[in-house]
Amino acid sequence: MNVLLHYSPGPAWQRDLASLASHELSVDWCDESDDERFYGLLPTTEVLWHVLRPLSAADIARAPKLRLIQKIGIGVNTIDLEAARSRDIAVCNMPGTNSRAVAEMTILLMLACLRRLPVLDRATREGRWSLGPDIQDTFGELAEKTVGLVGYGAVAQMVAPILKAMGAHVIYTDQQPNPGAMQAFRELPELLREADIVSLHVPLTPATANMISREQLAMMRTGAILINTARGGLVRQDALVESLQTGQLGAAGLDVFAAEPVSASEPLLHLDNVVLAPHVSWLTAGTWDRSLKVAVENCRRLLAGEALRHRVA
Repeated sequence: MNVLLHYSPGPAWQRDLASLASHELSVDWCDESDDERFYGLLPTTEVLWHVLRPLSAADIARAPKLRLIQKIGIGVNTIDLEAARSRDIAVCNMPGTNSRAVAEMTILLMLACLRRLPVLDRATREGRWSLGPDIQDTFGELAEKTVGLVGYGAVAQMVAPILKAMGAHVIYTDQQPNPGAMQAFRELPELLREADIVSLHVPLTPATANMISREQLAMMRTGAILINTARGGLVRQDALVESLQTGQLGAAGLDVFAAEPVSASEPLLHLDNVVLAPHVSWLTAGTWDRSLKVAVENCRRLLAGEALRHRVA
């Protein structure tokens, strides 16, 4: 079975992929930015392992043998699901495989914002050992902060006990209260007004697109921090920039953006109160190991005519 990983794997990943011949899989790969190679490989591809680069109806039409689109991760908003359904191409994701990695990055961004890590890193590299007294008042701790989790899925449920162990107060909002949650439930407006740190953990859907707009940002406490490791489209990015520039928000930790890759002209890149990463919260060796097992198992099931795991379309 011909499998295409639409991502550029490192040496360890390449060794793992080469070993899959024993599973009756022939795996090739292609960098997400190399459309020429991608289009050249699609005609013989039977299974596509999809990461982030949007997969359009036109892309799918170039793959006449395609039987399965396997998302490496959980969010399928980058896949044209209707085009897949029209060809009876299965679409599967893999919930939980990257939750721990994203949870850890969420905590990392919170701490980096609280301790002004980009400013400290740059100053140290530039030989500025004394930063002056004004910055001292901007350093914070997680302890005693109220952290509001927007969405209470696998990532948020991992983040919550870590925050509590570090002395933070945790509240959350979701479509409805979770009976098993140990945290207090709030409706979104109440959570925004109460939290010192707001962290987003919901999928991007028509209902959640731009859910954090100017109105919601204005509800947040002056100097609050926004963390987004979910999807950039959840936030009105221009409104976020304004809030950071005026001081309505104290900081933001962002792994995702409205448009990716981020343009060099994006104002967020030039703000000292923003911590940035290029959509890699999910990317760890542990995530890859867990993801590969699910992807290979679904290929085995496809070959055997068995029901696929985590089919979403």
